[in-house]
Amino acid sequence: MVEVFMDNKFIGTVTDGKKFSEDIIAQRREGKFPLEMNILYQEDTDQVFVETSRGRTIRPVIVVKDAKSTITAKHLEQLQKNEISWTDLIKQGIIEYLDPAEEENAYIAFTEEDLTAEHTHLEISPLDILGLCTSLIPFGQFNQGVRLSQGSKNQKQAVGFYATNFFNRIDMDVNLLHYPQVPIVKTIMHDISNYEQHPSGQNVVIAVMPYDGYNMEDAVVINRGSVDRGLGRSTYFRPVVSEELRYPGGLMDEIVVPNKDVKGYRTEKDYRFLEEDGIVSAESKVKEGDVIIGKTSPPRFLNSGDEYNLTSNIRRESSMALEHGEKGVVDLVLLSENEEGNRLIQVRLREQRIPEIGDKFISRHGQKGVIGMVVPEQDIPFSENGMRPDIIFNPHGLPKRMTVAHLIEMIGGKVGALEGRYIDGTTFGSEKESDLRAALESLGFKEDGTEVMYSAITGRAYTARIYIGNMYYQRLKHMVANKVHSRARGPIQLLTRQPTEGRAKEGGLRLGEMEKDTFVAHGASLLLKERFDSDKTVVPICEKCGMIGVYDSRKNKSYCPICGDNVEINNVELSYAFKLFMDELKSFGIYPKMLLKSEYE
Repeated sequence: MVEVFMDNKFIGTVTDGKKFSEDIIAQRREGKFPLEMNILYQEDTDQVFVETSRGRTIRPVIVVKDAKSTITAKHLEQLQKNEISWTDLIKQGIIEYLDPAEEENAYIAFTEEDLTAEHTHLEISPLDILGLCTSLIPFGQFNQGVRLSQGSKNQKQAVGFYATNFFNRIDMDVNLLHYPQVPIVKTIMHDISNYEQHPSGQNVVIAVMPYDGYNMEDAVVINRGSVDRGLGRSTYFRPVVSEELRYPGGLMDEIVVPNKDVKGYRTEKDYRFLEEDGIVSAESKVKEGDVIIGKTSPPRFLNSGDEYNLTSNIRRESSMALEHGEKGVVDLVLLSENEEGNRLIQVRLREQRIPEIGDKFISRHGQKGVIGMVVPEQDIPFSENGMRPDIIFNPHGLPKRMTVAHLIEMIGGKVGALEGRYIDGTTFGSEKESDLRAALESLGFKEDGTEVMYSAITGRAYTARIYIGNMYYQRLKHMVANKVHSRARGPIQLLTRQPTEGRAKEGGLRLGEMEKDTFVAHGASLLLKERFDSDKTVVPICEKCGMIGVYDSRKNKSYCPICGDNVEINNVELSYAFKLFMDELKSFGIYPKMLLKSEYE
């Protein structure tokens, strides 16, 4: 007997597992069972598994009978005329949904030409094996699989035109490309997904050649003339939000320009952009330290007598100011209320971002790189007809990565630009490379995409012919303006007295264990000591009991809280984190005795 499991629970037995599963599938195609139900007969264990649980990945495929697809030319004609719909095809048992389990017993053909008597199903389109972003990559069949997934992930980070109503929205941390374009080399997915309504890149002229070493290690050299004409230019939007909170006892925050008697009052200069209502004026150019929304709050702690005498309490300053390294222009001020009925003030800041050294650009083939140099237009190499590339890409990025589609897209882009048409680069269904080469030759260019180019500095022609063409390039949200960070001195943490962490908090740059090892390997002991004294402190230590002593500033004398005055106490330089560790050991009831030894011993 064959055991039958439904959602991994034993429900009974049948005599013939294979026939049972085939009958269930046949009845599902007739609509007697839900289309989300899947069945698997495992021959080696002689068990049947029926799955109806939620959260499974299921995908549609065409049913094949007697080596022929059940979808006919008549069906396709009816679909085009809108006489039948997708649901009708499912009801007729032409299309069914398989999950990974049932797919084990299925033999799916890639194209209709591949069909044999053994096949059970046919792919609707070979493009189905790719996700949305991956299917936007042109000529994907010429790339290594890893590059396709990398290109897919990179596209999600591209700066583009994310919403048409961006002007009326307050979103966290968004970028908006000023001059987005639809790619010349596109795939069928660009049309299906209405990509022209939310593009995220620009068509550029790209040359594959080194340029004085500024584009080595994946970097790209970019033409300053192109940047001045708007290449990759974007705006960065960020909100500053504050609300008038209500506190117990009827107290609440006030959005107002703080008075000088408020606890924690800043300087008059910090409040200079605030209007009478305590909110910044639109189009103000603000930078770090400037107050955007003035706010005062009731004192944090009330004495028992203060509850009845609220007027005497000094309010505290709790304004919203720009943090370290932030700057921008006030773009929009929005006054509203939240769910609790409290006043809500939202201020949107904008900052124009012009491509600079360190900003990240990608092609759609996982070929990412930062700008290594922005070169004046007069120094950029030019072709015989005077064409100067917008981007110079390093040839060493191609051989090992095997992104052949990157090269084919350049030829396709060139043909599309010259013929004034879009090129179809759909994976598994693209225009042939030989046709693109022939078209390029008929337009008066070399069929291999190369051209003679001249150095703009010497005026001489390069010995090698340069591969040049058009392609779609995207600017990513990873910009150097958001990441650049350095520090000499700055704020420290209260507990450990070590530097704060993170760029926003003006934190220190961590020198970790592996960086320490490099100093040790170099024998740079004094540099090592200097780097590790951010929390250096001097503490008095008792020679007798080995405990940390106390320094009396009035008497200018140290004493031991255990042994008193009549013992020798020495000042020792150590890390404050170590001193804190000693105090924590004491709290456990452990006696950390420090034995001192003269440095001359």
